[in-house]
Amino acid sequence: MQVRRRDQQLVEMQMGPMIDMVFLLLVFFMVTAKPIKQESDISLGLPGTVSAEESIDLPDEQRIRIESDGRIELNDSVLGQPEDAALNELVATLKRFKESADANKADALVTLDAADGAIHQRIVDVLNACARAEITGVTFSDRAEEEI
Repeated sequence: MQVRRRDQQLVEMQMGPMIDMVFLLLVFFMVTAKPIKQESDISLGLPGTVSAEESIDLPDEQRIRIESDGRIELNDSVLGQPEDAALNELVATLKRFKESADANKADALVTLDAADGAIHQRIVDVLNACARAEITGVTFSDRAEEEI
């Protein structure tokens, strides 16, 4: 007896719907994935000088008094002795004043008040200190105006 096989049908797999599913899954994962934020993209706020939007009331000017013995006083505090020609402490203080005035969007003004017996070289030393602190608004006071 011979057994005959019925017509064998070949099973085929449809590729069109599989490709459609692959593209749907690809689009799904692309939409739901969040990109990784790199470290360099993270914004950091470092402490430092921040320019103010509004002006802060600072003293309009710093008053430097040059005594006849060569002593230098900034707003009634002694910042220079007669033997100190470089006036490093005065320069450092004036630089801080200039930075705060720039951050406040104001002009840094300095008024020099020299005593009658002050040595001219000492006045030049103070002017050099103002120049090293990059202060350009320097004026001399007139004692006659103050006494009135």
